[in-house]
Amino acid sequence: AGIPVKERVKVSQNWRHGRCRRETLLKWKCKQVAPFSASSFLLPWMELDGEYLYLSQAENIHAYRLRPDGTGLQRHPQAIFSGHQKDVCRFVLVNSHIVSGGGDGNIVLHKIHGSYSVKFSAHEQEVNCVDFQGGFIVSGSRDRTAKVWSLSAGRTGQCLHTVQTDDRVWSIAISPLLSSFVTGTACCGHPSPLRIWDLESGQLLTCLGTDFHCGAGVLDVFYETPSLLLSCGHDTYIRYWDVRTSTRKCVREWEEPHDSALYCLQSDNNHMIASGSAYYGVVRLWDKRQTRCLQSFYMSSPTSSPVYCLRFSTTHLYVALASALHVLDFTAP
Repeated sequence: AGIPVKERVKVSQNWRHGRCRRETLLKWKCKQVAPFSASSFLLPWMELDGEYLYLSQAENIHAYRLRPDGTGLQRHPQAIFSGHQKDVCRFVLVNSHIVSGGGDGNIVLHKIHGSYSVKFSAHEQEVNCVDFQGGFIVSGSRDRTAKVWSLSAGRTGQCLHTVQTDDRVWSIAISPLLSSFVTGTACCGHPSPLRIWDLESGQLLTCLGTDFHCGAGVLDVFYETPSLLLSCGHDTYIRYWDVRTSTRKCVREWEEPHDSALYCLQSDNNHMIASGSAYYGVVRLWDKRQTRCLQSFYMSSPTSSPVYCLRFSTTHLYVALASALHVLDFTAP
C-alpha cells in the first residue's frame, strides 16, 4: 500500500533478479570473554515494526528509527529495553509489547510506549525461544522443557503448563488460532523435532514428519496460516507443512544447495521465502513455485558468519550477522 504501481513492478523485478544496493548499517565488536568459556560472538535477533527496527545486542534490545527516505537507520537508538543479566536469545514484538527470553533463564515483558515492564524467572537454563499471542507466552529452553505462561490480569507470569520435550527447544510458535503451539527441538533425545501441543492443556497433539536423522534440529518455525507452517534447521531443508493434508510428510521441501544448516527464515505469506545459512552469511530467496533458489547473497565473504536473523519489508531485506547488521535495498535501479 502507498507504493505506485510502476514502482511496485520495478521493485518486484529487482527482487527477482537480485538487483539491490548493499549497505552495512551497524557494526559491533565481539564480547571479551575468558578463554574456554562461552562464545565471544553476539547472537543478534531483530524485528521490524513500521518506522523502527528492534535489534538485540548482548543483554539489551535497541530500537532504531528507520529513515523515511529508505536510506538506512539512525545510528543512535531511540530506546533501549533492558532487564536481562545475560544475553537476549530471542524476542518477539506483538501489539506494542516486546517479550524476550535470555541466557539468565528469565522472560521480560516490555510495553514499548511506556515504562511498564515485567520480569519473571522462567527456566533453569537459557530461554532459547519465545512467542506471544492473545494473552499467552510460550517459551522453550535448554532445560528440555517448553512452558505456557499467562498474561491475564492477576495471573501475569503464572506458569500454566510445563511440557517435557526430552530435548533442547530451539524454536517455538503459537498457532494463529491460539489453540496450539509448535516446538522445534534438537532431535537428539527425541526422534521427532517438530511437535504440536495443545495450548489449553499442554498435551501433545501430533508430531510432524518421520525418519529424521539424529541432530536434525529445527532452528526456526513460522506460521503462515493456522494450517500452513514453515520450518528449517540443521538438516539443511526448508519444509512446508499443511496439517490439513498430512502430518507425516511435508507438502514441499527445498534443500540448501551448499549443505549448510539453516538458522532462520521468513515468508511474505505469498510465494517468497528468505532463508539464512550457517556459513558466509548466505541469504537465499526462494519462490515456492520453483525447486531451486531464486537468488543468493553472500553477506560476510571472505570471513564466515551465520545469518542469525533476517527480516524484510516490501523494499528492504535486513540481515544480522555475528558482528554487523546489513541491508539490501531493492528500490535501487
